[in-house]
Amino acid sequence: MTRTTRLFDLMQILRRHRRAVSGDVLAGELGVSLRTLYRDIAELKAIGAHIQGEPGLGYLLQPDFLLPPLMFSADEVAALTLGLNWVEERADEQLASAATEVLAKVSAVLPRELCARLNDQTMLIGPGWDKAHRVALSELRQAISEERKLLLDYRDEAGRTSNRVIWPISLVFFESARILAGWCELRQAFRHFRTDRIAEATILAEHYPQRRHALRQQWLTTLDETNC
Repeated sequence: MTRTTRLFDLMQILRRHRRAVSGDVLAGELGVSLRTLYRDIAELKAIGAHIQGEPGLGYLLQPDFLLPPLMFSADEVAALTLGLNWVEERADEQLASAATEVLAKVSAVLPRELCARLNDQTMLIGPGWDKAHRVALSELRQAISEERKLLLDYRDEAGRTSNRVIWPISLVFFESARILAGWCELRQAFRHFRTDRIAEATILAEHYPQRRHALRQQWLTTLDETNC
């Protein structure tokens, strides 16, 4: 392990701990001596890391410090590349563009030997969902983010139409479908809507009465009950 890698690992360990952690624990996790640990702590402080503490009292990293450039292992680069490539191929245009930008930023800060892993084509994203949809997923994501009600013009599998006011909470990405989950005011229950069957969606000015996080927990509970 190089010194640079060890410093990044030390930062990650400190980030995981919400309270002061002793030098013995830190040294043990890194597999180094206390003397080496103290030198590493001093070096991080010298480049601006806000680490409180001293030998015998423990150390705590304040949350307002980022250490550039990013450092990833080869497997982390592979995981990041696969995930971002999936988003490029499967998500809406805005998210796909954002994924491309993230890959470019990561490429700019990686060492040369790791940067090559971004384009080695070891893992590829195969053909998947390609159904046309009239409503941009970005609009649905906006309603979810802003916790606003949605008025849907929806077509079911048999082609029957209905107008629904829902409280959108999540977009679920499957290989064969995209599902909008939310509380349906018409049915007074959680329902799932395939995005390719949404003919029209209007974001209403009204916020729904519960916070999205609480609604999502209730929704997940209903899924657990269904699977019992």
